[in-house]
Amino acid sequence: MAIVIQKFGGTSVRDLNRREIVARWVNKAKQSKDQVVVVVSAMGRRGDAYATDTLLDLISGKERSPAEERDLLVSCGEIISAVVLASNLRDLGLKVRVLSGGQAGVITDDNFGDARILEVEPTVLEGLLAEGTIPVVAGFQGRTVDGRITTLGRGGSDTTAVALGAALHAAVVDIFTDVDGIKTADPRIVPDARTIAELDYEEIFQLANLGARVIHPRAVEIGRQFGVAIRVRSTFSESTGTWIASGHGTLDPWAHRDPDHSVTGITQLDHLMQFNVTPPSSMLKDWAYHLFMALGENKVSVDLINLFPDRVYFCVPPEKTSITKDTLENMGYTFEAYDDRAKVSVVGSAIQGLPGVIGRVMAAMAQSNIDILQSADSHSTITLLLHRHNMEKAVSALHRQFHLDEEVSRT
Repeated sequence: MAIVIQKFGGTSVRDLNRREIVARWVNKAKQSKDQVVVVVSAMGRRGDAYATDTLLDLISGKERSPAEERDLLVSCGEIISAVVLASNLRDLGLKVRVLSGGQAGVITDDNFGDARILEVEPTVLEGLLAEGTIPVVAGFQGRTVDGRITTLGRGGSDTTAVALGAALHAAVVDIFTDVDGIKTADPRIVPDARTIAELDYEEIFQLANLGARVIHPRAVEIGRQFGVAIRVRSTFSESTGTWIASGHGTLDPWAHRDPDHSVTGITQLDHLMQFNVTPPSSMLKDWAYHLFMALGENKVSVDLINLFPDRVYFCVPPEKTSITKDTLENMGYTFEAYDDRAKVSVVGSAIQGLPGVIGRVMAAMAQSNIDILQSADSHSTITLLLHRHNMEKAVSALHRQFHLDEEVSRT
């Protein structure tokens, strides 16, 4: 019998009708003689009673609340989802047991709010599966070695599911969501965005890391390291979704030398904060070294760095704005901060070393009258920093430029 991990997001379990659909998916896998482990997120989105953001909104002055206490609070959302879904599964005659992340064997470090998984102890899960019980695991959470509850950061239930799949040598980890797979662009911006049938770990990692929110990049990292097959699919349709595995979907750069069809997808991240920083005149030597060491010590990860002898530009996510400003002020640096920034990226394994791709990116921006504030590239990505109001226009322009509405053979 194959082990199958089924992870269901918050929108999939937000009400009774949706949970009954989820229960049918679980029952279908069980009837196929698979051993099933279910992982769930908190129910719904902000405003729904037990969603993560709703729980956090209960705290007045939550920035003053210790991170360990915030983790205790928000971990309740997934536990509630697990217990409620378990009742729906029992209605179908299924034998289930609810587990917190820690009870399921997820051991993490003590970086509360964004903990990293150190290991998964699968003994409890293996015992339940052996006796025919379906474990229903609260995603997004784990425990430290000394037993304190931690959470894994936004999208952490994906990470839970893939980590359990790695520990149990699962045949597949199904990430059920409200879309039918990974798209060539955000369908809210590009209505004709296509579902991508197959992706390599590297391509999906870049898409996820640069803004595609269907799967968490940390989950992809674990999948790549342990060779876990992942499928992103819809809870509400029978579509085959997107398969993610080593070698799946990677374009052969020697066989595909067409820059017009070299890109896999377009992603975006909005509401970035860009800083323009200059050092005090008394600190002209090694000033950038001291700056970035201080930011690192304060757990600020910077992006899109552009360094000059007398100044540096970089971006941080909005939740790191306050600590970044405090760090710069304490060090005596002069800075300007711009909160109207967004970045748009083209991703594709076939763009490596392919002449003409950057020219087409620039052409798309010029034809749409979009100013580029900064740019960066890697073997498989080209990223542009733009004014926030140009973000959606840029995504649409790049999607058209690289003909992503067309089906292209990936063999």
